[in-house]
Amino acid sequence: MEYINLKNSDLKVSKLCMGGCPMGGHGWGEISENNLIDAVHTAIEHGVNFFDTADTYGLGKSEETLGKALKGKREKVVIATKFGVRVENGKTFYDNSPEWIDKAVEGSLKRLGTDYIDLYQIHYRDNKTDISEVIYKLEQLKEKGYIRYYGLSNIHKKDEYELNTHKGKFVSFQDEYSLACRKNERDIIELSHELELTPLTWGSLGQGILTGKYDINVKFDSNDRRSRDVYVNFHGDRLKRNLEIVKVIRNISEQTGKSIPSIAIRFILDYIKDSVVLVGVKNPSQILSNLEAMDWELTSEQIDKLLKISDEQEVIK
Repeated sequence: MEYINLKNSDLKVSKLCMGGCPMGGHGWGEISENNLIDAVHTAIEHGVNFFDTADTYGLGKSEETLGKALKGKREKVVIATKFGVRVENGKTFYDNSPEWIDKAVEGSLKRLGTDYIDLYQIHYRDNKTDISEVIYKLEQLKEKGYIRYYGLSNIHKKDEYELNTHKGKFVSFQDEYSLACRKNERDIIELSHELELTPLTWGSLGQGILTGKYDINVKFDSNDRRSRDVYVNFHGDRLKRNLEIVKVIRNISEQTGKSIPSIAIRFILDYIKDSVVLVGVKNPSQILSNLEAMDWELTSEQIDKLLKISDEQEVIK
């Protein structure tokens, strides 16, 4: 297993992080709690010590399942969760207010079955609460021992001005990135350097399109969010383009003897330096396949082929 220290912290985490969105039990097809718990245990057995979730995944279900899976193993792992997305009376909105943070952290601690959170992340900025207010509240939570460090999620170049005066406070940030979605590439590379943060990538397998399991006739049941057009990786011209990317990945998989998903993960680790890759997992076999990305490197020629086939007008050439 490969490990990295998150910047501005003493958190040593595996460079493969198990993402908790599927643990919410909503929108990813058939989900088994037993399989999820077995996947967590399998991950730990193979050196994964980093687990990411959010209070809004399954309206708390993800945190509850992760807490159940980590019972008796808390000291072995780094838990990251998020706050800032509220759902009330059927409406979803963002809230970074200090009052909501107090309620959110209390709920997360209870659901996770722990008395501290290693990495507490702003899921989305609410465009109302001054970042200084948020940091002041998070520092209070650190002093109380409720959280160890805090991070960001879904930030972009436009957020740099607000955050630039607070270097050293945050330790990491998350954004969507994969061979199927490189639109945030420039922001990720620049912000990681300019704000001195460790980048964490979500959607690292393009919601599954980069696993090699799907073809042009892919269809999902209505209980799977990927059936909706907004999940562009599985629809229209985007799907056709992604399947061309998978062809190149498959070829490299045959060359290396590594799984198709692991090639897509390895690309991120090699191309986005000092990054951590988040992968949503539903069962032990998926985590084992993803683990094949660890402890080796793609050749420069292989990286160039992947860059060429996944090139988009808006990304770095």
